[in-house]
Amino acid sequence: MTTGSPTPAYQTPARPPAQPRRSRLRTFLPLGLAAWLVLEIWLLTVVAGATSGLVVLLLLAAGFVLGAVVIKRAGRRAFQNLNEALQRGTASSGRGGGNGLMMLGGLFLMIPGLASDVIGLLLLLPPVQKAVSGYGESKLRAAAATPGTLGDAFQQARIHRPDGKVVQGEVIRDEQ
Repeated sequence: MTTGSPTPAYQTPARPPAQPRRSRLRTFLPLGLAAWLVLEIWLLTVVAGATSGLVVLLLLAAGFVLGAVVIKRAGRRAFQNLNEALQRGTASSGRGGGNGLMMLGGLFLMIPGLASDVIGLLLLLPPVQKAVSGYGESKLRAAAATPGTLGDAFQQARIHRPDGKVVQGEVIRDEQ
């Protein structure tokens, strides 16, 4: 049986949906990681050629151990600062960024390679920590002040429900 509507002789193919453009980070991150890996391997071979393989092995082991010690020490200091702040009843102790950068420096020390060890050692220096934390704070302030950024998204997610309604009030629990 027919429905009464004629079948089209030629159907135009549906146009595929436009794919979103890849961000620069997504494009260049794999290339950057590959270049970093090549640099690390090249540096290790240069040092091994100038000295010996045992020296390279000792350098990598020393970097790993030093990184583990730095991370452990910075973690203890951060936990101690948190405990002190909680005992005082304040929100934060104000020195969390230094501990985070020390942990990041320790992580770079633990990553096998000489270039990552240099970056890790630089992150342990107080002037470098101050410069990096100042740069990071300025970027975060700019991101929070600019509409449509990550800071704005957190603010919107906190205030609005997914259906767009604003929920105001407080939760009161009856404890039995």
